[in-house]
Amino acid sequence: MAADDPGAADESARFGSEQSGAPTARRIVLGAQLRRLREAVDITRADAGYQIRGSDSKISRMELGRVGFKERDVADLLTMYGVSDEDERRVFLEMVRKSNERGWWHRYTGTMPSWFHDFVGLEESASLIQSYELQFVPGLLQTEAYIRAVISHGRPDLISADGERRVQLRLQRQKVLTRQGAPRLWAVVDESVLHRPIGGKEVMRAQLKRLIEFTKRPNITIQVVPFDLSGYAAEGSFTMLRFAEPELPNLVYIEHLTGALYLDKRQEIEAYSRVVDRLMVDAETPERSRRSLAEVMDAL
Repeated sequence: MAADDPGAADESARFGSEQSGAPTARRIVLGAQLRRLREAVDITRADAGYQIRGSDSKISRMELGRVGFKERDVADLLTMYGVSDEDERRVFLEMVRKSNERGWWHRYTGTMPSWFHDFVGLEESASLIQSYELQFVPGLLQTEAYIRAVISHGRPDLISADGERRVQLRLQRQKVLTRQGAPRLWAVVDESVLHRPIGGKEVMRAQLKRLIEFTKRPNITIQVVPFDLSGYAAEGSFTMLRFAEPELPNLVYIEHLTGALYLDKRQEIEAYSRVVDRLMVDAETPERSRRSLAEVMDAL
C-alpha cells in the first residue's frame, strides 16, 4: 500500500545526467559531491558551517541531501574547498538550481503526507524497484478502478475530492514505468492478493488482465508467492529502491499507520536483499505466475 491512500502509513560532469532527474535525488548527489570535496582538503564540518554562517549540523544535513541548497552557500563552499575552475563551478551551481526545482508531485502537497514526498522523488530516480505486497496489487500496477476502490474503502461512488486527487496522484506515479529510461520493476505479490476482490469481481478481473499485460513488458517482472509458502520470507510489505548512481544509497521503504521508515544502512540493505532473494525463490517463476494470473482471472 502506498501513502497516497487515505489512512496509509507516509565528478561534476555527471551532474547533468537525467538519471538523477528528481529534485530529491539531485540533492543527495550534490551533497555527496560537496562532502568529498570537503574531506579532500581536510576541512571540518564546523569550519565549513562557519564559512556559510551556519553550523556543522547544517553542513551535515546538506551533505545528506536533506535540505535545499542556496547558490551563495555552495559558491562560498566551493571557494573554501579550492574549486576555482569556472566551468566546474558552473556545473555545481546549475545542479543547485535543478535540485531546488519542484517535482511534478508538488501540486499534490496537501494530498499526501510530508514523509511520502521523498519516496516519490526517489522512486522517480530509481533504476530498479523491488516490491513485496501482502494485501494489495502494487500501486504502480493498479488500474484506475482498483485505485478508486482502495482509496474510497470500497465506496467509489462516495469518493471525496481529496480522494480523487489521491487517485490522480497514483496514476501520475505510474507513468514512471512507461517513460523513456524507465526503471525495472520486480514485483512479488502474495497469492492472497489475487483472490481479494477489491472493488468487486469485475474490477478485480480487469485488474488481473492488466497485470497479465504488464508481464509482457520488458522492464516489468511479476511473481506470485503461493499460499503454501506465504509468510515465511517476510513479515510485511516493503519496497526496495536501487539506483545507478554511486552517490545514491539503496534504500528500503516500509510504511506504517502514521508514517514510514527509510532504511539505508548497509546491514539493513543486506538483510532485505536476502529477503528479496528468498522471495524470488519461493515465488512461482514469472511464466508460471502469468499462468496463475490467467487462471484466477478466468475463474472470476
